[in-house]
Amino acid sequence: MPAPTEFLQFVDGNADSFIKRLSDAVAIPSISGDPIHRHDVVKMANWLNSQLNSYGVQTQMVDLGNHMMDGQELPLPPAILGRIGTDPGKKIVLIYGHFDVQPANKSDGWDTDPFLLVTHEDGRLIGRGSSDDKGPILGWLNVLQYHHQVGKELPVNMRFCFEGMEESGSEGLDDLVKKESQPGGWFDGVDCVCISDNYWLNTRTPALTYGLRGLAYFKVTISGPARDLHSGVFGRTVHEPMTDLICLMSKLVDVSGNILIPGVDEMVEPPTDTEKAIYEKLDYSVADVEESAGGQIALSASKVDVLMGRMRYPSLSMHGIEGAFSGAGAKTVIPAKVSGKFSIRLVPPQTPELVEPLVIQYLKSEFAKLNSKNKLSIENLHGGKPWVADHRHWNFEAAKIATRAVYQQEPDLTREGGSIPVTLTFAESLGVNVLLLPMGRGDDGAHSTNEKLDRSNFLEGTKLLGTYLYELSAIPKILNIKSWATIISFKTFKRTRTEGVVKKTIPSVHAIVQDLRFWQ
Repeated sequence: MPAPTEFLQFVDGNADSFIKRLSDAVAIPSISGDPIHRHDVVKMANWLNSQLNSYGVQTQMVDLGNHMMDGQELPLPPAILGRIGTDPGKKIVLIYGHFDVQPANKSDGWDTDPFLLVTHEDGRLIGRGSSDDKGPILGWLNVLQYHHQVGKELPVNMRFCFEGMEESGSEGLDDLVKKESQPGGWFDGVDCVCISDNYWLNTRTPALTYGLRGLAYFKVTISGPARDLHSGVFGRTVHEPMTDLICLMSKLVDVSGNILIPGVDEMVEPPTDTEKAIYEKLDYSVADVEESAGGQIALSASKVDVLMGRMRYPSLSMHGIEGAFSGAGAKTVIPAKVSGKFSIRLVPPQTPELVEPLVIQYLKSEFAKLNSKNKLSIENLHGGKPWVADHRHWNFEAAKIATRAVYQQEPDLTREGGSIPVTLTFAESLGVNVLLLPMGRGDDGAHSTNEKLDRSNFLEGTKLLGTYLYELSAIPKILNIKSWATIISFKTFKRTRTEGVVKKTIPSVHAIVQDLRFWQ
């Protein structure tokens, strides 16, 4: 069922006020990873809660307890649970988003104040959180505003789960989701989940995402002297922590992206020719990668290899060194304690629990080879499991129809390189399909300097979210193809297995199940 023409016109007619609201949201520096800004994350929660209430959403702000960060015990920001609509004849869709953001300072290389939304003449809305994830959350608010303002019922019942710790591992949220998924909880009866917290592959083709990589984030600390030392006095006379750390960090990954920790890359099966063909069909090129990165620095000239490096394989990236001199000028100091931070993006069958022992064993082994008198400590700061969904489910079909209606294009079906820790928790706790419906483009620069959301994506993305709800309301709830194929195989056909796959008795059933293997 198409969205009302009046809704589409409402979005266009209220563009300026929508952008002003986005500016108000960006102005709150809700950085979850910095204790100094914890009160701003709470402020953002209160702001969003008030917005939801103004459009008739019943909410509850949930205390998630305390946690430790940088040696401090801090209260976790509250999660926001919401509901609107109780019609038993309508589907129930759960919407997830996060209102915290990554750190940002103008000195990092921003052209403007990161917490002042700037509208560029080319339509870019530049500001921290504009794309990740305040813009998409406000897209849902825009949809709610239309229905509230014109007195029109929503086509589906909606439930909401918004958090303020996604950029710091979603601490406290898993337990809440599991609890509220029980009978009588806020999420009881949910039919499907929709998350808008990722991006198109490029700048021209909308996408639907059915897979995410997981994450394991580590902090490696080397300490020795009781205090910082003068290099003129102690250089070449003591074991220097920075030297040890650089040696260790250099042994994690090579210049081609291969992970050097034994057993990590080896967990993942190599792709088949059939699977490679799927990546070949995507509207993406090496030029898209390099345009998004702002330099001709792709690891390969092969589109398929680059796409699989982003979506299918694990990756290890180094993020920074804490405790070292980084200011302007020259300071001849030997740091007494330095910490290197790196993360591994995980793919099935990898999990943080499987990867962590390999990382710790390898780092300890390599450190021992240095014969250093310094001390080594290793922390796993946070992590999340990878996730893959069935993109043939009716939830995805509704999103495909909506995308065609708004953008007049067939969406790319993608697995994303990033991580949203709670996605798998929703899928497992609720037992329903989870859809990722991105608003932003592949060059938005989330987590980077000059993060932006294009004006057209904000407005057309709002139309997409609303249209998705209408198409969701009309599409029949049928068994997803995976369940259907399994039931058919049990009830009608002789069932045998080869490498965990239902062997063919009827070719079409075998083809369906065989094809699904490649996405799990």
